[in-house]
Amino acid sequence: SGLVLLLAGTAGLLWCVRDFYVRGKGTLAPWSPPAQLVIVGLYRYTRNPMYVAVTLILLGWAVSFGVPGLYIYALSVAAAFQLRVVFGEEPWLAQRHGQQWGEYARRVPRWFW
Repeated sequence: SGLVLLLAGTAGLLWCVRDFYVRGKGTLAPWSPPAQLVIVGLYRYTRNPMYVAVTLILLGWAVSFGVPGLYIYALSVAAAFQLRVVFGEEPWLAQRHGQQWGEYARRVPRWFW
């Protein structure tokens, strides 16, 4: 079951990287962010599919190795993602993409809830 989480997370992350490059005309790098708001692919279901994918990868490691510290690490990283999204990325996206971001944020949940 750890392998399933690892594979799902890796596939999701690669899909999102592709969408950033093809649709957003940018990259993951902070100095070259997507020029266009990416709202296709997995971004139709959650505003943060890359962070979900990375969390799945970390949980896959935790399940595979059965090390309690890896679960704590995965949860800590997920909490850090929440803080980064709420206090950093979302305000920046709202400023950069205005009404388009607002409509997207109202329609698509931050995570899956």
